[in-house]
Amino acid sequence: MTLPPEAMPRFELERKLRRSRVLNIVLGVVAVGGLLFGGIQWNAAQSGAAGTASTGDSAAGDNAGSAAVSHIRQIEGDPMAIGDIDAPVVLSEWVDFRCPFCAVVSRDTLPQVVKEYVDAGKVRIEMHDVAFFGEESVRAATAARAAGEQGRYFEFVKAVYDAAPESGHPELPTEELIAFAKVAGVPDLKKFEADMERQDLIDAVHASTAQAQSLGVTGVPFFAIGDQALSGAQPIEAFRQFIDQQLELAS
Repeated sequence: MTLPPEAMPRFELERKLRRSRVLNIVLGVVAVGGLLFGGIQWNAAQSGAAGTASTGDSAAGDNAGSAAVSHIRQIEGDPMAIGDIDAPVVLSEWVDFRCPFCAVVSRDTLPQVVKEYVDAGKVRIEMHDVAFFGEESVRAATAARAAGEQGRYFEFVKAVYDAAPESGHPELPTEELIAFAKVAGVPDLKKFEADMERQDLIDAVHASTAQAQSLGVTGVPFFAIGDQALSGAQPIEAFRQFIDQQLELAS
């Protein structure tokens, strides 16, 4: 017997939705042209490619087929970016703070990417937040932006993901986010708490989510360099090949 969605326990419904999303991402990749170890061809100008799944009720994909929306910022002093603004390669990363696979990449892979490529001036990493798992995701992303207002964005991201469970979506209530801000060394916690409620930061999270959907990002973690993409919690070897290929093209 299959229970209707409204009768399922929340964790079971989330599990089913997550499995369905992963399946659709795989189907979408196959439809676009197949997954390569070094990345997939990614048409950022076209959302709603065959086989991709919608992540919500947003109408962000209504402009499919219009001019490309650039996902590269390259803004001086960007709190959600790390690395030389003139680095030959910009690695864009999309994350949801409740995503366990994003946490795996944050803990196990990105520190090595930073050591080998960012610190060497070869790569700049620009973060993009999405709220694919509900209002709790919006709250967490807004908190990260609030930490970024005080120059502690990446420290906050690390604190959240270091404490993430191996599976499932943590609730990340306000008191936990404040605790993560303390761990991250956010200097003015009163300002942080006030900024967590700022409508402009909340709106920025919603706008980032809508832009991701319009670009065809239907699952996280998701990475892109130009029109090449890498999806999922890939091992460091996959990132090395992905980045090295793009560095060679940029040289």
